[in-house]
Amino acid sequence: MTRGRDGGAGAPPARQRALLTAIVAAIVAVSAAIYVGVAADDGTTHHNTLAGGRGERNNPAAPASTGTWVASWATSPVGGEPGTEMTGLAGRSVRNVVHTSAGGTSARVTLSNLYGQSPLTITHASIAVSAGSGTAAALAETMRHLTFTGSPTVVIPAGGQVISDIVRIAVPHDGDVLVTTYSPTPSGPVTYHPHARQISYVAEGEHTRDATGAAYTEQSTFWRYVTALDVLSNESDGTVVVLGDSLTDGITSTTGANNRWPDVLSDRLRDALASGRDVPRYSVVNEGISGNRVLTDGLGRPAENPSGVNRFGRDVLGRTNVKVVVVVLGINDILRHPGTADPDRIVAGLDTLVERAHAQGLKAVGATLMPFGGHRGHTDAREAVRQRINEEIRAGHVFDAVADFDKALRDPYDPRRFRSDYDSGDHLHPSDKGYKRMAETFDLDTLKGGAPAEL
Repeated sequence: MTRGRDGGAGAPPARQRALLTAIVAAIVAVSAAIYVGVAADDGTTHHNTLAGGRGERNNPAAPASTGTWVASWATSPVGGEPGTEMTGLAGRSVRNVVHTSAGGTSARVTLSNLYGQSPLTITHASIAVSAGSGTAAALAETMRHLTFTGSPTVVIPAGGQVISDIVRIAVPHDGDVLVTTYSPTPSGPVTYHPHARQISYVAEGEHTRDATGAAYTEQSTFWRYVTALDVLSNESDGTVVVLGDSLTDGITSTTGANNRWPDVLSDRLRDALASGRDVPRYSVVNEGISGNRVLTDGLGRPAENPSGVNRFGRDVLGRTNVKVVVVVLGINDILRHPGTADPDRIVAGLDTLVERAHAQGLKAVGATLMPFGGHRGHTDAREAVRQRINEEIRAGHVFDAVADFDKALRDPYDPRRFRSDYDSGDHLHPSDKGYKRMAETFDLDTLKGGAPAEL
């Protein structure tokens, strides 16, 4: 569907929409200035040389092969992990398990201390391919040291992030990779992503190069410190970023099964290419945060669970070689508003995301808001807001193309609710079958092309 801004049935007056968008953009600009002033983890400023700079020249494992750098996996830092406020995870090895989208011949890793209150010292870090599903063990021949501008030690300032030097490693697509860090000293709150839907591991002491995994006796459902895995790929030409809330985060999907809908979308793209279809060669990364809203941040400085408009630079523009952003946001702006949310203000916020995408040449695909009838937060007034926003999205007044998830998952006999087999049981989040349905109904052809030309 082509995006148009000249109104349509039920559209607010153009001047009103323009004013709302301008107001939202002004709020975003002020908020972003405050946000970046507190923490420079916005995807544009780094406190360490980017891979490919001095770090690449100093690294004997730097790649000799060619390809395209893309994001193979990513996640959004959400806040400071409760219980780590004083000591962080000092004296412990943290082994994160991340699931790849694209494969490659070399890799680099982003580590974040966004929510730390003091510098985070990493003295040892490693990357390896997992020996299998549900294990802390690595394929020994794939174990690699991670370095930072040639040094095994890096100090990440509070509010900062670093990108490792490039290492040569054969990263498989649709596989698990282990990213392990060790910090010997207290660092304050651990920057984490709580709803990983993936089991990771922790060991007492420094065991970053332990391929057996025997020392990793503690399990975790969080991702800690690591926020991105980039690969030098011969099978992908760019990255699709899905910016969403818990419906994208996949908080009701089966742990360890990689059934979040962006995972299934990545599989579909790869299968379509293998069958000879003319679709883009893109990786897909998941920047979903449970409870995320288009317009409103969480509490704290820097804000925990920052709004879609305030994290767009970090979580979309800050990813590697992004071509398309898919926006699946808005339902929490309705549900978490103390009164009746203003649909025009939410749409204006979505407009702001699209304008920022277009300014960087990115195509913006958006999803309709799915039903939540039967959920404790459902009311007739909130349902009317959802329907109003969906009218604008379907009419092509917001995004360059539309994924109609509402139509795909609703009960045809009771459109305010999920179809029963697509419902996880809480009447807000899909089941595994529902997540699969979302990905299956996403038109792969909408990923073709770039931002429309401005007239």
